Amino acid sequence: MRHFIRSAAVAIAMATASTVTLSAAMAADISGAGATFPYPIYAKWADAYKKETGIGLNYQSIGSGGGIKQIKAKTVTFGASDAPLKGEDLKSTGLAQFPMVMGGIVPVVNLEGVKPGELVLDGPTLADIFAGKITNWNDAAIKKLNPDVKLPDQAIAVVHRSDGSGTTFNFSYYLADVSADWKSKVGVNTALEWPVGIGAKGNEGVANNVSQTGGAIGYVEYAYAKQNKLTYADMVNKDGKKVEPTAAAFSAAAANADWNSQPGYGVILANQPGAESWPMTSATWILVYKKPSDAVATGEALKFFAWSYAKGDDMAGQLDYVPIPDAVVKSVEDMWAKDIVGEDGKPLYSAM
Repeated sequence: MRHFIRSAAVAIAMATASTVTLSAAMAADISGAGATFPYPIYAKWADAYKKETGIGLNYQSIGSGGGIKQIKAKTVTFGASDAPLKGEDLKSTGLAQFPMVMGGIVPVVNLEGVKPGELVLDGPTLADIFAGKITNWNDAAIKKLNPDVKLPDQAIAVVHRSDGSGTTFNFSYYLADVSADWKSKVGVNTALEWPVGIGAKGNEGVANNVSQTGGAIGYVEYAYAKQNKLTYADMVNKDGKKVEPTAAAFSAAAANADWNSQPGYGVILANQPGAESWPMTSATWILVYKKPSDAVATGEALKFFAWSYAKGDDMAGQLDYVPIPDAVVKSVEDMWAKDIVGEDGKPLYSAM
């Protein structure tokens, strides 16, 4: 039902949304840059959208830090970040922020003979690994969690992000929430002074490094683990339950989120309660100017985002992303219609 109603609404919105819309044949491709976390689904949506409308999406998967820099420099139509901007930053820059999709961050390992989901980790153990306190795969803490897994006497090779990353922000937020030592010594940010390990650029870089390095562990968005056939670990969540990384587990973590509690819908979903909740769930956000210098491009971008909300759920599910709840989508589109305007003060989008 959601697809039928919202698809109809988008069709109407596309016809009436903006005083500055162009025909598909005349409109330029939409430009964006930022988070690597949602790149697989943005690419899938973009391919389908171009087939339907003729309008392409030129998206640079360069990391959240890069996306924020580019939108602030006004070199792209929209920025994308897995680390939401705070209210004061949004206000000072004139940016609007809204969530586009949700997914899960997973630990991935390269251990001979260990299959996906066979290894189990918990938050404190994961924090100690990335802090360099646990250095071998047969450490007592790991063995205690995995009594039936044959763990090798092998050094742990930590792989982390080298670029400014919203995935790192959410990963480190979780580690800080479960480990006082991590919180005080390493902290939470999009870029960190890592105690140990080797850096790689983007989710793509971490996935590639882990797949090529025996004994490695890293963290990536789940779609990258699936696409690269990496071995992921299950986790013990806040309720003490062992959970697998699935769309249902990501949805469970987001079920009680109060999206309007933070400016720009900037709710952090890490370490949410619930027996079925995946502990490293994250949303990813889009940034556009409320009064863009290129109203035509921003209008086209909003139509793409509206189309993705309305028609992209099944495609998101195929890659184990989780759609934004309908009520939040309605709130976002109402915000577009009220806050995002052209030079003449007229809205670039009409909410249905």
